[in-house]
Order: sequence, then C-alpha cells, then structure tokens
Amino acid sequence: MNKKQIRINVTLDENHLPEKLEWESDESKEVKESGAAMIAFWDKKEQQTLRIDLWNKDFTTDEMKTFFVQTLLTMNDSLEKATGDTETCEGIREFGLELGRRFKVLKD
Repeated sequence: MNKKQIRINVTLDENHLPEKLEWESDESKEVKESGAAMIAFWDKKEQQTLRIDLWNKDFTTDEMKTFFVQTLLTMNDSLEKATGDTETCEGIREFGLELGRRFKVLKD
C-alpha cells in the first residue's frame, strides 16, 4: 500500500493566535505558506463532517471573503462532478457568484 502525507504547521504568537500557516506534502517537498485553510473530513461512523478552519492573524476581511467565495465555487464543482446533479449545482453556482458580487470580490 502506498501512503502519502500532507503536513500542516501552525506557528502561534504569544497570545496563541495563528501567526503563520505552512503546509507541505510528500509530493511537492516544498513548504508553502498560506493565509488560511478550511479542512473537512467525513466521519463515516458518525455520519457527520469534522472541520478545521484556520487563518492567520494578518488575514484580511477582503481576503476571507475572496477565499470563502472561491472555496464555495470549487466545492460546488466537486459536488457536481461527484453527483451529476447539474440543476442543483447551477443554483449553488448562481448563489456563489451573487455572493462574490455582493462581497465585491467578483466583477459582473
């Protein structure tokens, strides 16, 4: 069996707030810095989602809005690919695009 790892390092400041987020994988071998991460795992036994949301203390509100909209849209792409439910996913896509316009992170 072939196994790969993804490692996430969180540097905390003196107040225990995330100051720096870094991640690397066996595939890239390069440490990459990030401003935020949303990680979700499906607990098969409990039938629920387990989440880890992190962002560094310098991550701006505008960056969070952009990150959220982009994440929503890419999650929708994954849902559509996995389920083939184009009709529902089109509604989610329209919502995501409208949210991006309201947040002023997407242009018309």
